[in-house]
Amino acid sequence: MVKKENLCHEIVKLAKLIYEKGLIDAWEGNISIRNEEKEEFFITPSQNNYINLTEDKIVHMDLQGRIISKGKKPSSESKMHSLIYRNRIKVHCIIHTHSLYSTLLSIVHKKIPIIMEEQIILLGGSIDISEFKVAHTEEIGNAALIALGNKNAALLANHGTIVCGKTVEHAIKFAELTEKLAKIYWGALQIGEPHILLEKDYKDFIEDFKKNFSS
Repeated sequence: MVKKENLCHEIVKLAKLIYEKGLIDAWEGNISIRNEEKEEFFITPSQNNYINLTEDKIVHMDLQGRIISKGKKPSSESKMHSLIYRNRIKVHCIIHTHSLYSTLLSIVHKKIPIIMEEQIILLGGSIDISEFKVAHTEEIGNAALIALGNKNAALLANHGTIVCGKTVEHAIKFAELTEKLAKIYWGALQIGEPHILLEKDYKDFIEDFKKNFSS
């Protein structure tokens, strides 16, 4: 049986890790982990200061977005997390960041086309941009779902990124990769016209994604 304490500890450890990696700043972004044995998840709190985050501050919710724990306010994007969990049953962990280059591209509404093979293997393809919706609403969750499709990462218009994975380790890697690809693509655009890979260049990697990393 998965213990609540273990999941809360995992979220705190993950939160501090991605804060140290520079993917999030205090009071922004959010992280959640699904309890595979129940219709519920655990998520970072509202106005979260990652440096001082402790297990007792993690918020326990059901998949309908109702708060189970007492006296705690969840991240304002908890509606987006619950919606993704309900619709993507293999997703175990969700990370939302405002990482610099990814957010830059989200503001100009520019998706990241397939520029490297690892995009196919790990993320499932291009990193698409969602339709703009107001933050903290069910609508932004629906927009995120559409942009994600069956892939593991998307840009949220004027808002940042959303990544999901079937393990915590996958989700961390995908958050890092999304920001790395955003930085590479932005840099390539400053130099010239990026070469976009064609399906014939990467079709052999699609099965790798489906077998190993699809969530």
